[in-house]
Amino acid sequence: MTRHVVVRSTRRLPGDVLAGLAEAGAATAHEADGRRGAIGPDLRPIWPGARIAGSAVTVSCHPGDNLMIHAAVEQVRPGDVLVVTTTSPSTDGMLGDLLATSLRAHGAIGVVLDAGVRDVAELREMGFPVWSRAVSTQGTVKASPGSVNVPVVLGGAIVRPGDAVVADDDGVVVIPFDRAAAVLEASRKRIDAETAKRERLAAGELGLDIYRLRPLLESLGVTYADDGPA
Repeated sequence: MTRHVVVRSTRRLPGDVLAGLAEAGAATAHEADGRRGAIGPDLRPIWPGARIAGSAVTVSCHPGDNLMIHAAVEQVRPGDVLVVTTTSPSTDGMLGDLLATSLRAHGAIGVVLDAGVRDVAELREMGFPVWSRAVSTQGTVKASPGSVNVPVVLGGAIVRPGDAVVADDDGVVVIPFDRAAAVLEASRKRIDAETAKRERLAAGELGLDIYRLRPLLESLGVTYADDGPA
């Protein structure tokens, strides 16, 4: 295998699993997967309210060069999320509305970009979700080789082609392909439990009692005292 390669990956998660993970959201999926897979807080949505989950198409680019993003478009299938990394840190605007238009035409539902994005107003008007490290007017070239659909490291997490990428206002979470269905099941159980707790909290019950935290406070040496007369 050459150093730079475009892999024609066919590994995709079932649509119902992805839809369920999108509904659950990034924070719930993260908790349901044993608090794993969270991407660092540096990647933020360029506009609020987007909520997606899709199979990852991964891209490794030279910084300041979006050639391999163009190469990746051909590998995108409906429901995919493009995950773009660079071989060294970059904040250049590697994706704008033209690339987003091309990606959407091939079925991409969003991009997670460990670099910069531009044309934010146009992307917002399009309703095309992007999570990025920066917003930058700085353009890029198309000159350097890279790879598509190979394992990449994003925010300290390994992302492999076909892994589930869940992203919303809380951030981005990556769930390995083989765990996605189990994480969805655990997410649904967590949502049911949280619904019951929310009703109890709304009725005035204390989290101290619901979570049985009083013994913990005592074991940590926390005591109660009444203040004196005013």
